[in-house]
Amino acid sequence: MSHKRQKIALLGNPNSGKSSLFNQLTGLNQKIGNFPGVTVDKRSGHCALPDGTSAEVIDLPGIYSIYPRSLDEQIVAEVLLDHHSETTPDKIVVTADATNLKRGLLLLTQITDIGLPTILALNMMDLVAKAGINYDLKKLSQRLGVPVVPINARNGIGLDELKKVLSQPLSAPQKSVFNIWDDAKAPVKELREKTGVDNDYEAYQFLEQPKSLKFLSKEKQLVVDQIRSSYNFFPGKFQGAETIQRYSVIQDLLNEVILKTADHSWKNYSGKLDRIMTHKVWGYLIFFAILFLIFQAIFAWATVPMDFIDAQFANLSSYLSSILPDGPLTSLLSDGIVPGIGGILIFIPQIAILFAFISVLEESGYMARVVFLMDKIMRKFGLNGKSVVPLMSGVACAIPAIMATRTIDNWKERTITIFVTPLMSCSARLPVFTILIALIVPNQRALGFFNLQGLALMGLYLLGFVAAIGSAWVMKFLIRVKERSYLIMELPTYRVPKWSNVGYTIIEKTKAFVLEAGKVIMAISIVLWVLASYGPGDKLANARENVLNESQNLRLTEQGLEDRIAAYKLEHSYAGIIGKAIEPAIKPLGYDWKIGIALITSFAAREVFVGTMATIYSIGSVSDEDNATIKTRLKEEINPDTGGPRFTPAVGFSLLIFYTFAMQCMSTLAVVYRETKGWKWPALQLAYMTSLAYVCAFAVYQMLS
Repeated sequence: MSHKRQKIALLGNPNSGKSSLFNQLTGLNQKIGNFPGVTVDKRSGHCALPDGTSAEVIDLPGIYSIYPRSLDEQIVAEVLLDHHSETTPDKIVVTADATNLKRGLLLLTQITDIGLPTILALNMMDLVAKAGINYDLKKLSQRLGVPVVPINARNGIGLDELKKVLSQPLSAPQKSVFNIWDDAKAPVKELREKTGVDNDYEAYQFLEQPKSLKFLSKEKQLVVDQIRSSYNFFPGKFQGAETIQRYSVIQDLLNEVILKTADHSWKNYSGKLDRIMTHKVWGYLIFFAILFLIFQAIFAWATVPMDFIDAQFANLSSYLSSILPDGPLTSLLSDGIVPGIGGILIFIPQIAILFAFISVLEESGYMARVVFLMDKIMRKFGLNGKSVVPLMSGVACAIPAIMATRTIDNWKERTITIFVTPLMSCSARLPVFTILIALIVPNQRALGFFNLQGLALMGLYLLGFVAAIGSAWVMKFLIRVKERSYLIMELPTYRVPKWSNVGYTIIEKTKAFVLEAGKVIMAISIVLWVLASYGPGDKLANARENVLNESQNLRLTEQGLEDRIAAYKLEHSYAGIIGKAIEPAIKPLGYDWKIGIALITSFAAREVFVGTMATIYSIGSVSDEDNATIKTRLKEEINPDTGGPRFTPAVGFSLLIFYTFAMQCMSTLAVVYRETKGWKWPALQLAYMTSLAYVCAFAVYQMLS
């Protein structure tokens, strides 16, 4: 017997435990996409229900009210108001923090008034017990007209009961909390007649939210505009009065259902911690100590698995070369595809560690303290506390970080944050940093326990942060808009991280890196192999003869001769020609044409640098060991002008500085274009960051040479 798969939408305030509930319901059976036509993240997954059906669960962005203030919230409003779409949820689960039920009920009553089948999931019941609160859940359910299920999303308590309720038929609640104002009844009635809207409050929202009606046909949008105009109904006309009325009804309800009020002494622990964590001196020291720990761990903990992966792919490449017959296909596999895959997978340990730390900070409630702590400093640079979230997110990836600026209401502060966020060193830079630091910074300890490579990595991240806030400070004077904004946010109580949520985040983010970045790296690795294996004319075909003529006076071993032939072929290939063409421009930075090829391919995505270098040096000159790893190949590369190593400290630090500042991410430019609705800011970003990278890399190379 076939069942129609029902759609269940999870909705709730920020910090209400909605994401924990989503992870409990879907496990690893989840994916991230975008809502149609926009860049807002849409998390969805599948959940097995007791009746044998499978439900699609959609995790909507967190909101406090149905009235949108940002693009994320506008998407939620569209999903709730569009009752005739294939994507319309069959049921809504509103997750509410049971220790602050009044706030959660505002959103719930708006959704039930729209006429959607709704379930209230009362979360954090463990904290309710700590606070000594006692609810009459049966009366609460009767008064609201919706099922009420107590849960603890962190440990899965109450999930079986919630699934049982989800598997049963559920109709829209018949009770209405908000009564339409007399002044709005006439336009609401006319709009329902002309557009076929389901109920009064839904029609009322059509009048209140003109920007959230993109799903309507142009004809219906025109009808709504005409009705709004004829009745002089401007958006937000009754919003304040509606909120007051709802809270009045909610308070009366809570007075009936709360049998015992809260004892707030359970929050004393968080308050005591905050005296230290948000202290004007200790707070900053703790924050920088945590950053220091993260970057030390990225090197100290990831070295062994990275070296293992590196060696395995080198062995695999060598093995394929030995067992397969000579030819283009063998060369593509051993010199193009395998090094390309190795260039992706080698950085999984470091990326997993980075995202593990970020997830723990968010899960524990500490990230909200960072926002609060940094607000005063950020304002001096033309930003505000909310800018810290995109900047911190930029350490993972600039694309979602730039989208996170939608929470910043002030146009000037949002524009500046978008402009400087790509200067924060993202995870795509991490592969470049680690491979270069491993080449030029000794793996030694300073003062007994500081790892020099970890210190170098932290220095690069701090350098990106200093460049970001320095650039923001300059832009504060260039963009002359006099606007004031204020930071109003909730500090959640400290919690022990839910380790399964941390695990889901690590797997989800690492998988995204491997699949998304991996596609680009693999594609470019194959293209590079083609460009590096073929060239114009007959120079590649006659490579052996030409090298023998050039080196007839040299006593070369068989391996030395093969190395020269490989290097000659690469230099005269299409890739070599492209690299030679840009070499004059990059030579002042200490780079040769091989590095130039990697710089060009990096503009598709920064992390491609390592895959490019792996491909180039697999095809080009190699050491006497057939299974030389990426690090070994780079370390043994010779500078023909000096006879010494190509990757000297001067070249290495010059490259590190270039990659710290350069805007080498086409996807980021595309997102900036979408967020700023034009090419002005992306073009300025590209020009500014490329110039900054070139000038600083030039200065570093000249000083260290």
